[in-house]
Amino acid sequence: VTSAARSAADATMVRVALMVVGPAGSGKSTFCELMHAHGETLRRRLHVVNLDPAAEHFGYPVSADIRELITLEDAMSELNLGPNGGLIYCMEHLVDNMQWLNDELDEIGDDEYVLLDCPGQIELYSHVPAMQQVVAELQRSNFRVAAAYMLDSQFVADASKFISGVLCCLSAMTSLELPHINVLSKCDLLPSRRALD
Repeated sequence: VTSAARSAADATMVRVALMVVGPAGSGKSTFCELMHAHGETLRRRLHVVNLDPAAEHFGYPVSADIRELITLEDAMSELNLGPNGGLIYCMEHLVDNMQWLNDELDEIGDDEYVLLDCPGQIELYSHVPAMQQVVAELQRSNFRVAAAYMLDSQFVADASKFISGVLCCLSAMTSLELPHINVLSKCDLLPSRRALD
């Protein structure tokens, strides 16, 4: 293989990323932890990037961490913001500093699977454009991006909660404009499996 052919192949190398999104407490980090472990079992390298500036504990090795760029605590204290405003500010700061994320992803390499453990604030996937801008930048960086929306299975036990959860899923799907899968999480915590039927 000539170096020109190798360069052409490298230029068309497509990278794969899965954005793990959903409300706070829906199991996004647990999903990332289990997917990472599953990848290890299959002898595939999966890298998890933490995009949640409020996260503190991880059950998986963190390949890149937004808290190296900005933390929710810093945004709240320095700008006198509450948790919601601080989280939105952090994601807008990420968008303004996308070169940081690009550099971190370049260090991971091209032939790797990347999971993006995203924050759990619904506004980020419905009407604040920050996550759409992150998606657009990932796609410009030659990533094929998909989304997995985590929805706590407790939502299926109550009709109004279920409709609310499904509408949030739909809002995220239409906002992100990505191939999308909805995942009912925490099914093992349901008092009865009949709720899933």
